[in-house]
Amino acid sequence: MKLVRRKQVGNITGEDKQASLLDRVYSMRGVNSHGELVMQLKNLHPISQLKGVEQATELLSNAINNQQRILIVGDFDADGATSTALAVRALNMMGHKQVDYLVPNRFEYGYGLTPEIVDEAANFTPDLIITVDNGISSIKGVAHAKTHGYTVIITDHHLPAKTLPEADAIVNPNQVGCNFPSKNLAGVGVIFYVMLSLKSALLKEQYFKSNNIPEPNLTELLDLVALGTVADVVPLDNNNRILVEQGLRRLRSGLACAGIVALFQVAKRNSQNAVSADLGFTCGPRLNAAGRLDDMSLGIECLLCNDPQIAMDYASALDDLNIERRAIEESMKAEALVLLEALDNNKLKGDLPPVICLYQKTWHQGVIGILAARVRERYHRPTVIFAPADVDDPKNSQIKGSARSIPSIHIRDVFDEVATANEGLLDKFGGHAMAAGLSLDESQLEAFNNAICKVVSAQADDETFQEIHYSDGQLEADDFNLKSADSLRFAAPWGQNFPAPVFDNQFVLINKRLLKERHLKLILRPCYQQRNSKVSQSTQRTIQAIAFNVDVGEWPEEGADVHLLYKLEVNEFRGDCSVQLMIERVITS
Repeated sequence: MKLVRRKQVGNITGEDKQASLLDRVYSMRGVNSHGELVMQLKNLHPISQLKGVEQATELLSNAINNQQRILIVGDFDADGATSTALAVRALNMMGHKQVDYLVPNRFEYGYGLTPEIVDEAANFTPDLIITVDNGISSIKGVAHAKTHGYTVIITDHHLPAKTLPEADAIVNPNQVGCNFPSKNLAGVGVIFYVMLSLKSALLKEQYFKSNNIPEPNLTELLDLVALGTVADVVPLDNNNRILVEQGLRRLRSGLACAGIVALFQVAKRNSQNAVSADLGFTCGPRLNAAGRLDDMSLGIECLLCNDPQIAMDYASALDDLNIERRAIEESMKAEALVLLEALDNNKLKGDLPPVICLYQKTWHQGVIGILAARVRERYHRPTVIFAPADVDDPKNSQIKGSARSIPSIHIRDVFDEVATANEGLLDKFGGHAMAAGLSLDESQLEAFNNAICKVVSAQADDETFQEIHYSDGQLEADDFNLKSADSLRFAAPWGQNFPAPVFDNQFVLINKRLLKERHLKLILRPCYQQRNSKVSQSTQRTIQAIAFNVDVGEWPEEGADVHLLYKLEVNEFRGDCSVQLMIERVITS
């Protein structure tokens, strides 16, 4: 492990050495002016720069004017759920009621607009199919849809392959020839832009006036955009930060949809103080639990619901699924650690492979992505976790894998290189730099393991597998206060590629208390170096801190000095707020 203190890469602080703590944090994230921090909708990139949006708008306008049946085909994660709910709500707000949605059950149909899903879609007799958060790789599915006579619009954000589906329109900022400046839109961001374009077109046609329909205010859907964007862990560039901040403002103002409010309530979180981390760690996992263990329709219905009590029923059911998901995850994690220990001791003599690949016939397909993330976090290796594609069919030898990677290894490109060098090895794959999925035959698992380790070994150098933790530096004694913590909390939508501030300091460990055998409640005293002296002097003030899911063996005894990486946060309890440090790591030299 290596600790690196961030350096200023922006010029927001200028030459002022007494610049505020917040300005220093901004400058370390490349912010050059306070104008970049103005999170107004007018600063969003223009819709017209999205390739394919005009064709999609024309097709949707035609469908609405001719009262055609529209079917939304979504995905089974939080981005897919919010994308689906947003599309249905937006079309309903525009007066179009002939809208249905269909989300593939991951255990029956797999991902995307497959031929099997197209056959299922026939039950809705659609005239037009629009995919959200999927479809860019659905070549066979789109071709099958065209044989049924369906118009197909693809809206997606995943990386496209060299060959695209022959859809009637494709809107994806990552497709070749698209000039949209932000390539980081989540699926929900893409469909939001499409719906904005559709509204604009219908206004020009005077559609709303002619049909006595109130002009819809699509900004009412920004809470869904914010949730899907954060939950999908896409980079929070300036455009995405605007979308997320505007959605958070709706939440704090009590204007969010009943479903999101209910998700906050079951998690015992205060939506009036909502921050991006709440969306990522409170709402996202509960929505994802539906797609992982059951049917994402439950999550979508929660987001579509307008009745607070019914929404609470949906949210409670999602919460139950999330509890079940955590139990399954813990069991699988324990089994994975046993496998890793055996691998380490018996084959590698202490050296981990460049890629960790694990498979058990008993593992649950819906949780392999989370397990891959947990193993990756522990060992800092690209990790691929496999599970049977169909546990109910012992004759089915297909297995599905979910991968999570480290910053220097683009896992989707690695899969592409493996597939190119080993024809027929992978049945299909797709994803992003840090997360991807694939399927193959169980008999090919060892060959895949060897092939992917070979590719990653060729890309790696001495620093590839060195885990790096970044810090925004030390806090001064005057910074450990509620005002600083509160200003940091609401300063920006923190997230991927725009991380929440993390600091490191030396402390004296005054007291530690174990909670629930996994968490430590701490009392710390910051240490400061006295000028012209090599002796560390401690301030008299003590600070509360907490460390979750700790390895107790890492922690020294009370009275010892300890170097900690932490976040300065606000602890809310029964209406009272106080400063609390959230411990990220114990730093060892």
